[in-house]
Amino acid sequence: MSANIRDLIGQGKLAGAGLLSDDAVARAAEIVKRVEAEGIETIRLLFPDQHGILRGKTVAARTLTSAFASGIGVPSTLLLKDTSHRTVFDVWSGAAEVDGLGFQGASDVLLVPDPDAFHLLSWSPHSAIILCDVVQRTGAAVHFASRTVLRTATEKLAEAGFAATMGLEVEFQVYELTGNGLDHTQATMPGAPVTTRNTTQGYQYLTETRYGEAEDLLDELRRAAEVMGLAPRSMEIEMGPSQFEFTFDASDPMGQADRMVLFRTLVKEVCQRRGLHGSFMAKPKLPNASANGWHIHQSLQTLEGANVFVPDADGVPTPEASAWIAGLLDHAAAACLMTTPTVNGYKRYAPFQLAPNRIQWGTDNRGAMIRALLFAGDNASRIENRAPDTTANPYYALAAQILSGLDGLTRGAKAPPATDKPYEGADKLPPSLIAAIETFEASPLFRQTLGDGFVTYLSHLKRAEWDRYLMTVSEWEQAEYFNLF
Repeated sequence: MSANIRDLIGQGKLAGAGLLSDDAVARAAEIVKRVEAEGIETIRLLFPDQHGILRGKTVAARTLTSAFASGIGVPSTLLLKDTSHRTVFDVWSGAAEVDGLGFQGASDVLLVPDPDAFHLLSWSPHSAIILCDVVQRTGAAVHFASRTVLRTATEKLAEAGFAATMGLEVEFQVYELTGNGLDHTQATMPGAPVTTRNTTQGYQYLTETRYGEAEDLLDELRRAAEVMGLAPRSMEIEMGPSQFEFTFDASDPMGQADRMVLFRTLVKEVCQRRGLHGSFMAKPKLPNASANGWHIHQSLQTLEGANVFVPDADGVPTPEASAWIAGLLDHAAAACLMTTPTVNGYKRYAPFQLAPNRIQWGTDNRGAMIRALLFAGDNASRIENRAPDTTANPYYALAAQILSGLDGLTRGAKAPPATDKPYEGADKLPPSLIAAIETFEASPLFRQTLGDGFVTYLSHLKRAEWDRYLMTVSEWEQAEYFNLF
């Protein structure tokens, strides 16, 4: 049976187009066999979209062989939506193109299941997720697709003789639902926000009693992450009300990006089943709520595995670490669109809040944008970028780290002196989404490495979001002008 499955997959469209290697075909056949043996009924074939949101189709398990052989078609407009889920590119004119690709008539693109990205679901044990790559129907690449962008960055780094290791440190909130937003009048684009109350009071950072209050929830989230193979490392009570943090074992960039989108999904789905609401919004508009950061830990290795960030003396960057830090600093403003991609995220950049607002680095300094953890003899020596937030598309965000750091390496750049005053004396990060868009568009780095088409694509998406924000009448305007005029 398994040999026949392998033949069917190996003779299919994907393998014939070179989209599945011989090894991948063998692994795919083993997954089909495992699904049958374990009685799994449905498979969620998902891809991370331009916002890092998982989209796709759920198929009956008996169709999995066909999916591995031929892929699954989905509307190309899934790649063309802003955060309200509106399609913001014209697909109805005869010349509808994005990055040279035709999307006329909301035509299909193809999902290619990745047999190395198969994940069981503890909260839905009859089902499993397989992450997919997105290609054109011909098999040609979609260059701005999330996994493709990150793969491009890691390949460029490998060409330079290096590999990166990344670590996840993710903050989020879990609230009790008091209103689910399902009234007919609330079915808008985007949907009306749900209403909530706290699950914990907060402001008792890392206290045992708060952990005890939330242990049942945190245990379920941890177990779900373990079943999915996400390698959770620590579960923590964060600063604010209802705020938590998970960290994960370090791994390669693609593995960490996959973990991030899967973790966000599992938190939201597990919480929903409990009558809770999990949120990774950067700065929720709720009384006393704290902002959520995503701190990206990163180190650099030779292709033989030696960490080139390990210094001879504590806190003194190696030439490679210095160059990498310099690259991150030089391109920090331009990279913000890939690490802080929402209107809301820029309201997190405030002084004295354990979030950066200026472009500089410091030695083990949590106020600085770049926190360097470089210790002699410590193979875990790394740097931590504290600018990103938890709404970031992790594939784009990690690609931005790699391409910025690689540029510093290529130029032989040197980092400026470390700061001990992280909220003084340096250029500020962009103050708004539109400032980030304009800086991103003006920077040559991402045009040179990811192409003009990618820059145009991402800018168009985010300008659509910014334009909707500008045209929305705010509470501030109502309070300022309604009585006065």
